[in-house]
Amino acid sequence: MNASGEALEAARKALELFHDVSVDDDGALSFRHGDVPCAVQGMELADGLTVLSLTVVVAWDLVGDVAVWVAERAGQGLFGTLGVIASDRGTDVMLRYAFPADGLKPEPLSTLLMLVVSTASQVRGELLSRFS
Repeated sequence: MNASGEALEAARKALELFHDVSVDDDGALSFRHGDVPCAVQGMELADGLTVLSLTVVVAWDLVGDVAVWVAERAGQGLFGTLGVIASDRGTDVMLRYAFPADGLKPEPLSTLLMLVVSTASQVRGELLSRFS
């Protein structure tokens, strides 16, 4: 197993402490934190530098001045970068967080991942209360 596969395996074990996890054909992980769909991918950027990337779909099809709210809210978070994608149906909000994963064991990795997805769930609640 290569380094990104090992990191994804550690992430799977970490996430399974709290969630049902699916492993996609390419090895990526997917799970739901409440109503929030999440995905984890692994990549080896250089020898000895394996990175996990967590992408969370925070909210979708929102109508209103979502981009301004997200820009203001983005500076308040420690874990992840908020972004918006405009479509014909409204605005989608994503949270992305990438971090070096070499040597992380499942227990501390689960803490880190849960901090990120918990932040995403909190942001989702704030968005839905304001833009629904």
